[in-house]
Amino acid sequence: MLISVVAPCYNEEAVIEHFHQRVQQVAEGLLPQGHDMEFVYVDDGSCDRTLAVLKRLADLDSRVRYVSFSRNFGKEAALLAGLRNASGDSVVVMDSDLQHPPELITRMVELLDEGHDQVIARRTRNGDPITRTFTARLYYRLVNRLVDVELIDGVGDFRMLSRRAVDAVVSLAECNRFSKGLFAWVGFPSATFEYENAAREHGRSSWSLRGLLNYALDGLLSFNNRPLRAALYLGLALLSCAMLYTAWIVGAALVNGVQAPGYVTIVTAVTAVAGIQMVMLGVIGEYTGRIYYEVKRRPHFLVKATNVERTKDLIP
Repeated sequence: MLISVVAPCYNEEAVIEHFHQRVQQVAEGLLPQGHDMEFVYVDDGSCDRTLAVLKRLADLDSRVRYVSFSRNFGKEAALLAGLRNASGDSVVVMDSDLQHPPELITRMVELLDEGHDQVIARRTRNGDPITRTFTARLYYRLVNRLVDVELIDGVGDFRMLSRRAVDAVVSLAECNRFSKGLFAWVGFPSATFEYENAAREHGRSSWSLRGLLNYALDGLLSFNNRPLRAALYLGLALLSCAMLYTAWIVGAALVNGVQAPGYVTIVTAVTAVAGIQMVMLGVIGEYTGRIYYEVKRRPHFLVKATNVERTKDLIP
């Protein structure tokens, strides 16, 4: 069985060679079991010498495939490019910064051979700051009440997929991709095991607070329309409150006569309703914007350089 290792890279010049050495060691250990490997690296428009390093690795190891984007299209596009160009009977998706230990691939192969289509590595939160653990658990609890699929805390992109699972994910051509949700959406029998979090060996994460917030928002909006439904319910609730308030004002006027209008009450009500309307418009705008990008049907990425014979770089 051929196993493809798909590893997105963004400014990983300092670590990519060490990563390749470790996955090579894993490949050598799997050879006696009848498993061979290929390595599919996707350079997501790096600003350093990542592409040069990948070209050198390809010259030294014929199993290395690389795809380099014309600019930075994001990790989701890089994952899709890797899956499209992976020819293995199964595919391992992992980060190239060594936060995903390559040695766990052996465990994944064992579980996949038991008949699972997805083998998922779940990171424990041992050693994480308390605030980060709390916010992550709160986020997953909120999201799982809204989205149509279950997202598990600590589960990311690090996993092994069978060929039919890979084909199912690749067939989903949507522009606004949230791979964690897509992997859950396609289903198929899966197995999960836990591993200890590993620190980056070189450099710093490219994820900013703003990027993490946008990623969290993508996860919330990509697999449900409940925020739109919530806006409808909130509007109905406000209408009910307005009707009750009107009835109270009319009743008080009939009993006590017309009094001077309450300035504070009016200003508070107008301000609150205006704020809620803006929130509703924002929710509607988010979904409208996603429709806008979907109907353009632009390709997910463009390729600048590759050693893959036929890369699917212009298929949306």
